[in-house]
Amino acid sequence: MTSIAFIQDVNFINASYVVAFSLFIVGLAKLTSPTTAVQGNKLAALGMLIAVVATLLAPGLDGSDFALIAIGVIVGTAIGIPSALNVKMTAMPQMVALFNGVGGGAVALIAWSEFRGLGGDLSGDLEFGIPLVFAAIIGSISFWGSNIAFGKLQGLISGSPVKIPAGLFVNIALLAVAIGAGVAILLGSESEGLFVLILVAAAVLGNLAVLPIGGADMPVVISTLNAFTGLSAAAMGLALDNYALIVAGMIVGASGTILTDQMAKAMNRSIGSVLLGGFGGEAPAASGPDGSETGGTVRSTSAADVAILLAYARLVVVVPGYGMAVAQAQHTVREMAKALEKKGIEVKYAIHPVAGRMPGHMNVLLAEADVPYDQLKEMDDINGEFGRTDVSLVIGANDVTNPDARMKPDSPIYGMPILNVDESKQVIVLKRSMASGFAGIENPLFYNDKTQMLFGDAKSSVAEITSELGQL
Repeated sequence: MTSIAFIQDVNFINASYVVAFSLFIVGLAKLTSPTTAVQGNKLAALGMLIAVVATLLAPGLDGSDFALIAIGVIVGTAIGIPSALNVKMTAMPQMVALFNGVGGGAVALIAWSEFRGLGGDLSGDLEFGIPLVFAAIIGSISFWGSNIAFGKLQGLISGSPVKIPAGLFVNIALLAVAIGAGVAILLGSESEGLFVLILVAAAVLGNLAVLPIGGADMPVVISTLNAFTGLSAAAMGLALDNYALIVAGMIVGASGTILTDQMAKAMNRSIGSVLLGGFGGEAPAASGPDGSETGGTVRSTSAADVAILLAYARLVVVVPGYGMAVAQAQHTVREMAKALEKKGIEVKYAIHPVAGRMPGHMNVLLAEADVPYDQLKEMDDINGEFGRTDVSLVIGANDVTNPDARMKPDSPIYGMPILNVDESKQVIVLKRSMASGFAGIENPLFYNDKTQMLFGDAKSSVAEITSELGQL
């Protein structure tokens, strides 16, 4: 009995929470490098296990509580593990959006449950009531906004901006309704209908806030909603006096906020301009390789010619984009790089912060293919190298290589930092067709005199190039 009393002691539980969130922090720090990322994930998972066990040890739980928890664990495990194991790397961004939304939704439901558990009376304890209402609003916005982000990335909803008439005023009105209902509850109203109104108004706001945002801005949206989920979890931790939830929520909220700021800067756009709706869709440009719709001339090439060009190069820079992810060509690209390195040719990889559909998307794909980490060069480091680059091999990257960002003031992406591949001596672009990127605008790089287009599936095209290299 003494040992049971000890492990249920509040000090022991709080000490367990300290251990848990310490593991969260160490695990997060290890995610900064592919060589330690797996270990970091395991440490963070161990921290979460400790936090869950500590919570279950808290006094006051009865048999029915444990039964509900067991059901939740079984259902979550049955859905989560197969989903995580079977998801393709190309679908990882939407998986992240979906999992992030589930976190926000869980917080909103916990807030509702706590409200009902107190009989709806929050007026006597504002230290509990204010964070509870805040968590309900932000959690609901995050859940429903993340669902829209998932739908856009999965192709269930158009990636193009969906404009809502007087959308800004509608969103302000919805936020005012949610806050107003929250204030009424905090002032003494015990109406459960008001709390449901908070959740519904925030839900509609989450949907309407993300619908007008184009697909090109989805990386920023995902990181923003991630920050929202973290803040809602931290607020819920304040309401429940749960230290692990407070610290974990603040870590997620702070990291999501920093990442949002970095992503917006990488696109040279303010966070406000992104959240108020922006460009970005999958509207096609010219549908064939002749470039006839723009009046430009496209020069197509073959794998054999590309292999010859690469074989005589001294420096080759690979520029990966979402097209490489779709084709799952990262391993094939690595094999091609090895063939070039055997010939004494230097190979580097140019990584743009918003290449792909999620921050770090290209880094993860290339790390999966065992590309040496020191060959992955961030935009600021590699842009100075393009002037001496013999061949830039662009694999499915569109908007992040578009020279209009530097040269065309009326372009939607003007001012956005890009990879200056047009400064290379030769450029080879691997694409299936002349369709535009996620921003829905054409790329004049494809019509540059130094550019040649190799049309087809990226994985097959790179494999052919590697095969030709072996014969030279």
